[in-house]
Amino acid sequence: MKLVLETDRLNLREFNVEDAPFLLRLVNDPAWLQYIGDRKVYSIEDAERYLLEGSIKSYVDHGFGFWKVELKDTGEAMGSAGLAKRDYLEEVDLGFAFLPEFRSQGYAQEAAVAIMQYAKETLGIKSLIAITDQQNFSSIKLLLKLGFHFDHHFMLEGEKLNLYLKIL
Repeated sequence: MKLVLETDRLNLREFNVEDAPFLLRLVNDPAWLQYIGDRKVYSIEDAERYLLEGSIKSYVDHGFGFWKVELKDTGEAMGSAGLAKRDYLEEVDLGFAFLPEFRSQGYAQEAAVAIMQYAKETLGIKSLIAITDQQNFSSIKLLLKLGFHFDHHFMLEGEKLNLYLKIL
C-alpha cells in the first residue's frame, strides 16, 4: 500500500482490495450507517467492489481519494479519511470516518489537517467542502474547529444535509 501522508501518530495509505475486511467493518459501523448511509456493503466481495469502484478508481481518475488511516506505532487500521470528487458537486469534498475505539482522541483532526495541507500544497486545491448529516454534531464541531463554515443546506437522495466550505 502506497503511503500518502504521515503525521505524528498516523499513516494514511492508499486502500487496496486486501483491505476489504476492514472496510466491511467500517462501513457497517452504526455511526457510519446513521450519518453516512448504507452503502450496501454486506460481504467481502461487496467491500472489494466498493473499494475498486470508489477509492481505488478515484486514485487513478483524480490523483486522490479516501485513504486508510493507521496508527503509526502499530499499523492498526483505524478509519478512512481523504478527498472525494463527487459528480454532483463542484468542489472537492473532505471526509473522514473512524471506528468507535478511535473516536474522540484527536485522530480525525490530525488526519484532516494533514489532508488539507496536502490538498493545498500538493494538489493545488483552493477550497474544500465537507458534507454532514444535520445530527452529526461531533463532525460539525470538528469542521468548525478546522476552519470550515456552514455554507448551505442541500438535498441528496431525499435527505437534507449541511455543506461546509473552507478556503485553503
